[in-house]
Amino acid sequence: MRKICKILGLLKSTYYYQTNKCTKFDINNYEQEVISAFNKSRKIYGARKIKAVLIRKNIILSRRKIRFIMIKNNLVSKYTKLKYRNHEKTVNNDQINNVLNHQFNDQKPNEVVVSDLTYVQVGTKWH
Repeated sequence: MRKICKILGLLKSTYYYQTNKCTKFDINNYEQEVISAFNKSRKIYGARKIKAVLIRKNIILSRRKIRFIMIKNNLVSKYTKLKYRNHEKTVNNDQINNVLNHQFNDQKPNEVVVSDLTYVQVGTKWH
């Protein structure tokens, strides 16, 4: 540090005076804002969403400082885990009796109609 001060033409005491004079961040000024944003969210918001809420209020804090305030005040966000629910699916694999036995010798017209019903239109929807 002594060499840098000598190159710049400063006294060492000037450097240390200036560094000590700098105001440090005071968390206590914004601690209540973080706590109120957390409680208004029904204790759901984490540091990222609280940061977004504070930005809307023109308060700029880093997520690290917000997280520090949350840890200091034992604020833990709730989160829901998406639960998997098994849905029973019906499969059309029913065995159908062979009534005609592949004998298509009908006596009258349209007596026997054979079709494969994959999709059926009912009204305007296909099922």
